[in-house]
Amino acid sequence: MKETHWISAAIIGLTLLTLRGTAQTFVDLGTASSFGVLAGTVVANTGATVINGDLGVSPGATAVGFPPGVVNGTLYIGNTTLAAQAQADLAVAYGLAAGQAATQSGVTTLANTTLLPGVYNSAAALGISGTLTLDGNGAVNPVFIFQMGSTLTTGVSSQILLIGGATAENIFWQVGSSATLGTSSVFAGNILANASITATTGVTIDGRLLAMNGSITLDTDTVTVPAGAIPEPADIALLIAGAIGLSIGGRRIHGRHARLRA
Repeated sequence: MKETHWISAAIIGLTLLTLRGTAQTFVDLGTASSFGVLAGTVVANTGATVINGDLGVSPGATAVGFPPGVVNGTLYIGNTTLAAQAQADLAVAYGLAAGQAATQSGVTTLANTTLLPGVYNSAAALGISGTLTLDGNGAVNPVFIFQMGSTLTTGVSSQILLIGGATAENIFWQVGSSATLGTSSVFAGNILANASITATTGVTIDGRLLAMNGSITLDTDTVTVPAGAIPEPADIALLIAGAIGLSIGGRRIHGRHARLRA
């Protein structure tokens, strides 16, 4: 029956909205999404680094250490059209990440703790040590955003563990100045740095290293661009569609019952 179709559609829409359950929004990286490493001035590598994704530099034009480093993607060195556009899209994404309202402020150290989806803000530096667990809590495409006014630093052998449906694609680190990833650390998410990024020896990154104005330094690291995210549902559209569907379905059922009683 047609009215049941309306109600089914409405229930699906409202269910998706409920499952999402987070106020923060996905940060679209645009053309920067294909880059495992994107720098503003120079990329300098030492040792057998592997980048599973594109490597770009713009407006600078220098990338050294490849080989011995390996890029399983395309190199865009200099102010090529794609590298320049990727930097422009990165600037937009940086602003979007920085502009989202914090769900928790005053975060300075994340040590052996578990966090749910949200926007976490530090007015200055942010440090990670031990194991940071990001729990998606079963939500649809859970988004984590970390905002810091200055630096991001991860400790030696620290790690970021993803559970409950959390994915590296939906994690964003908006860094006001520069980021340094400690030796043999395991990192997840996309670093959007205003200045530079340094990955010390033996770092594993499930995500992207994206520096707007500075350099990226690598040393026998592995950087892997994560799988693409499922498009985020539009909250308002789902809510309106659900409400309209329930209203129309309810009226049709009510009218049909009234006719049967007549």
